[in-house]
Amino acid sequence: MSGDSHVHRFLLEALDIRGAVAHLGDVWQQLQHGRDYDAATRDLVGQMAAVTAVISGNLKQPGRLTFQLQGHGPVRLMVVDCDQTLNIRGYARTEGAPTSASPAELFGDGHLMLTLDIDGLDQPYQSFVPIEGDSLAALFASYLARSEQQETALFLAADASAAACLFLQKLPDADLKDPDGWDRVRQLATTVRDEELIGLDAEALLYRLFHDETVRLFDPRPVRHDWPANRDKAADLLRSLGRDELERILMEDGEARLRDDLSNHEYHFDASDLRALLEHPPTLQ
Repeated sequence: MSGDSHVHRFLLEALDIRGAVAHLGDVWQQLQHGRDYDAATRDLVGQMAAVTAVISGNLKQPGRLTFQLQGHGPVRLMVVDCDQTLNIRGYARTEGAPTSASPAELFGDGHLMLTLDIDGLDQPYQSFVPIEGDSLAALFASYLARSEQQETALFLAADASAAACLFLQKLPDADLKDPDGWDRVRQLATTVRDEELIGLDAEALLYRLFHDETVRLFDPRPVRHDWPANRDKAADLLRSLGRDELERILMEDGEARLRDDLSNHEYHFDASDLRALLEHPPTLQ
């Protein structure tokens, strides 16, 4: 399997079942860079990135989809967001070493929050569900089934090299076309192994699982991680603290460091930088 990152949508035409395969190779390496996650947290971030890419690929309007897992376990926060062009970013914040890969144990008494920010709308749409189930795939499948009123199956895998997702969803006419089709396809999908999800390309994976079905495979869409550093924005944030606070930072610390966890950038402002900010306060528009 190459290091490419993409989402491949497909349709089981005779059954009215849609699906997608996401594979994150080079993008997953970028998302991990400098993070130093433990293995359980790393794999969960990878799985969450893969399923977020799949769901974002179904956005029908320009916008941004953000999933946030938050709780009181050893993993306190996990955020992944992705826009309709499949530009993705994300991170996790931990306190303590996880002993399990179960979301309920990693996050404790927490919740999954979805934020959908559609271009042109004043307010984003938000929804919450409790963290439950013994896997991230079960949590997201349950969420999607309830929110879209369609039965959904998800299979997720991640390791240090790649992250992947297999998504299946039963469409309204599925029972009319084949009353046993959904159960058959879902049962076949349960035979997939993590190493197959991660290691096989979409065509080979779908043939391995559904070679007796008619599968229409659409062109892949590339996933990217393109979040360049923006020092000017960081400087504006420091200016927004006000002159008194900047003078206090300069006197007491002599420098300032700002961390953009989501985009994975850190900005350092030394004493001369802080003095320059004081000499050039923000102008009113």
